[in-house]
Amino acid sequence: MTFEYMSQEGYDKLVAELRQLESVELPQVREAIAEARDKGDLSENFEYHAAKREQARLLGRIRFKQRVLAHARVIDTSRLDGDSVQLLSRVEMTNLANNSKMTYTIASPHEADIREGKISIKSPIAQAMLNKKAGDVVEVHVPAGVLRLRIDRIER
Repeated sequence: MTFEYMSQEGYDKLVAELRQLESVELPQVREAIAEARDKGDLSENFEYHAAKREQARLLGRIRFKQRVLAHARVIDTSRLDGDSVQLLSRVEMTNLANNSKMTYTIASPHEADIREGKISIKSPIAQAMLNKKAGDVVEVHVPAGVLRLRIDRIER
């Protein structure tokens, strides 16, 4: 069994999304199915078939989120090493090719959101930085070539 490690914030967000799907969206779709069924002949009833497809899509999302939550383990951040890059580390780095600065938080794949500055622990950048310390230079193989990044600072 593989565990999915994540932050408390990420876990709570998944639980809220699951509740929304189960208690709001799924009942709405089931009501749409019932209304479409009441309109008569189902063989040519577009609304009925569209609602059934939506129900199948929602049930798939619900099962996926349930599976993730069943294998989720919330990380106790107080027990993590603050000197090296780990899951949930906030890393300030410099791209040595152009001296541009970037800051990312290393997150579980389910919490990754580049708009929030969270990259997946499975991404090439995070993989190259794991267990490295401030001052270390890492080479990251990306589709555009090789990035040389210096780790400037690590925070929890």
